[in-house]
Amino acid sequence: MSGGLYSLEKKEFDKTLDLKSVRPYGDTINDGKVQVSFTLPLEDSEKSTEAARIMAKKMGFHEPDVVCHKKLDNGFTFYVVYGRIAHSVDYTSIIVQTVDVNTMSMDEINKYIKDNIKRKIVVVGASTGSDAHTVGIDAIMNMKGYAGHYGLERYEMIEAYNLGSQVENEDFVKKAIELKADVLLVSQTVTQKNIHIKNLTNLVEILEAEGIRDKFILACGGARITHELAKELGYDAGFGPGKFAEDVASFAVTEVVKRKLV
Repeated sequence: MSGGLYSLEKKEFDKTLDLKSVRPYGDTINDGKVQVSFTLPLEDSEKSTEAARIMAKKMGFHEPDVVCHKKLDNGFTFYVVYGRIAHSVDYTSIIVQTVDVNTMSMDEINKYIKDNIKRKIVVVGASTGSDAHTVGIDAIMNMKGYAGHYGLERYEMIEAYNLGSQVENEDFVKKAIELKADVLLVSQTVTQKNIHIKNLTNLVEILEAEGIRDKFILACGGARITHELAKELGYDAGFGPGKFAEDVASFAVTEVVKRKLV
């Protein structure tokens, strides 16, 4: 009997990891189980719950279950749906643009600056445009940093100026010129309707119109920022989630030397 159950389990649950056909994991390898959440502009009811289930089926879910539905406000309900998809990805074919630099520690960065630049570098950062959130720029710039990673204000060989939030691009550029900045850092947290694309593009246009784009190392960061997107918009680098001050600083200081901005 036990041998029969073992054979049945082995047949039904494929535990082989094929990097050319990677599927989501829920309970067992290759089961394709996924969870998604969304809001519908409907009152919480049995009918709207069924609408959420149908929506999931149209997304490609097989046998979807609405495992959670909560009223948000009059006429709005939040849903969590669990189901299975048949799609897979060929992991071996994926090519991602990343910032090509060896991340150094804070002490190593300070020594690198002393040995190769021989002066403090000036970094000016802000959440520009209408973005009122400073969590991103603070994580990189403030002395306390984030998650045990000290911010640039703590670095001996970096003069860090955090201008805060809702800084107009024109004012940002003026301050960068005034402070004789080497590096400009832009954080974009609020990205509804792709406002971050418009704002980041506008900053590059201002720098180019003034003929000073090449005078700065220009980098941006945020939840929806990738290195590939940043390069497309005219930036030197882009830093997404999971990056810290030492990642940004390592790129910035080595780029200052490479471009002979010393």
